[in-house]
Amino acid sequence: MANTVRLTVAQALVKFLNNQYIEFDGKQNKMFKGIFTIFGHGNVVGLGEALENDPGDLIVHQGRNEQGMAHAAMGYAKQKRRKQIYACTSSVGPGAANMVTAAATATANCIPVLFLPGDVYATRQPDPVLQQMEQPHDLSISTNDAFRAVSKYWDRITRPEQLMSACINAMRVLTDPADTGAVTIALPQDVEGEAYDYPEYFFQKRVHRIDRRPATKAMVEDAIKLITAKKKPMLICGGGVKYSEAWDTFREFAHKYNIPFGETQAGKGVIVWDDPMNLNGLGETGCIAANEIAKEADLVIGVGTRYTDFTTSSKWIFQNPEVSFLNINVSEFHAYKLDGVQVVADAKVALEAIDAELEKTGWKSSYTTEIAAAKAKYVAETDRLYNLEYTGKDFVPEIDDALDTDKVYEEFHNITGSYLTQSRAFGIINQFVAKNGGVVVGASGSLPGDLQRGWRVYNPNTYHVEYGFSCMGYEVNASLGVKMAEPDKEVYTMVGDGAYMMLHSELPTSIQEHKKINVMLFDNMTFGCINNLEIEHGMGSFGTEFRFRNEKTGKLDGGFVPVDFAMNAASYGCKTYKATTVEELKAALEDAEKQTVSTLIDIKVLPKTMLHGYGHWWRVGQPQVSKSETVRKAYEALKVELAKARQY
Repeated sequence: MANTVRLTVAQALVKFLNNQYIEFDGKQNKMFKGIFTIFGHGNVVGLGEALENDPGDLIVHQGRNEQGMAHAAMGYAKQKRRKQIYACTSSVGPGAANMVTAAATATANCIPVLFLPGDVYATRQPDPVLQQMEQPHDLSISTNDAFRAVSKYWDRITRPEQLMSACINAMRVLTDPADTGAVTIALPQDVEGEAYDYPEYFFQKRVHRIDRRPATKAMVEDAIKLITAKKKPMLICGGGVKYSEAWDTFREFAHKYNIPFGETQAGKGVIVWDDPMNLNGLGETGCIAANEIAKEADLVIGVGTRYTDFTTSSKWIFQNPEVSFLNINVSEFHAYKLDGVQVVADAKVALEAIDAELEKTGWKSSYTTEIAAAKAKYVAETDRLYNLEYTGKDFVPEIDDALDTDKVYEEFHNITGSYLTQSRAFGIINQFVAKNGGVVVGASGSLPGDLQRGWRVYNPNTYHVEYGFSCMGYEVNASLGVKMAEPDKEVYTMVGDGAYMMLHSELPTSIQEHKKINVMLFDNMTFGCINNLEIEHGMGSFGTEFRFRNEKTGKLDGGFVPVDFAMNAASYGCKTYKATTVEELKAALEDAEKQTVSTLIDIKVLPKTMLHGYGHWWRVGQPQVSKSETVRKAYEALKVELAKARQY
């Protein structure tokens, strides 16, 4: 018989987590850095007791909001390139429900996070307990069942011995490069405290190797046959290049065979922006260079990309009628997309294997001056935007739609004192951050578009944008996780006023933890990108500007609602600034860098002055019938563009 140790379920779980390791390319490290907690009655005397008395090496962090702390955990794991992670625990009820959004964000982005919500009593003796979700048709349901839809693995521990198989399966998924994401283990509060004689071998050191899956000979042969039949290919640098740590191999492949590449949000930043083959952002939020080349490419080699609608412009951007797809992806699911030739393998070893055979053929692309010409256009256009100033009456913004520009800008200036354009502020921040090697973080609103189109990455792996779920509120909270992962780097949060108000709960946690982040808050008093979207598709400005209720009309069409964001952040203990001019912004950036506490710069920017789109199209659900003539015209335009897109 094996030796046993008598522990509660919660104590056994903590002991197990302390003995998990990740190995990648021969390097080993502890899998779990720590655990974010907000204790409630459902987990405090169970998991809380275990962490208080014997946490092992786990660092326990106190969150302020369950979604916020889980975004911090995701930010940490993403910045660590999935090689070290955090767990998150909450009580059942609203605490668990708050974490569902973060679990969805993690799964959509293939980022491993372990969720450990408390649950209702397995015995049901005290039912209905506080925060219990009673469903008359099924008494086994609790709030935690909501995690099923957004988790890559889900389990509920109703008997102590179930913990063992649940934990093993959780590690399987958390360390799977092809299919990782949120893992949820629900812990009924009575079961958390139940004791069991666990075999000692359950707590042995386990090393979870993230192996590099090789491409088969047949896959490589298929790839060579396809590549050598084409003249003007294009590479896509996806998130898989980052997580495979294949950036050197990818870059060398591109240069050796004269193949330009565009970047997805997840792949951007692993190679510096001014690399001659780097055409920067691709697709709906792409730039002029990548989108121009994409339309003519006869082969698209997607490396580690999920081919989201933003990357492919709703399968519209690749206009060459002879275009084919070669998909290099560790995930078989993603490799099958767009009817492409599949190379199901790790990005690095797949590119190396293809290179070894392609070299023998003497093949190179037929590009001559096209790559450099496209790149030059990009540089000139970005320089223009970085230096765009408001010129007074009759100024035409980058997003020139139905906005009554002169009237709105005067109203905005009277409230804020600012005529600063968003692209000018963006450029100043980019140039400053490039100087100090900081990490930029973003997720939602117009800023991810600005970042993918125009952010110049001078230092590899300093670009951190969550765009698989584009979750409002990720920005500030994930920045804490990024800072915990990269304590020696300055971290800059790029966030709009809407997303900041949505969730910034871990800003005070950054003060508590002495983990300085710098919040660049762009306030245009609007849900800017959605305002652009509705007007572009034939609507008016409806429900997206932050305006007072107008007593005369009964609608939200009164004056702008002013908010002092600097005062808000100062109340947490942050050093804060207000910027309405170029000079104020530059001075604030210089001073913020000297601070030891988190900072926030409240930047007032004119609406509609973000970076514009380039040669893109994005399918949006458009009404087929409407009383509005402009909406009807937008539907007719949709039909025209949809006819140019691939069907599947």
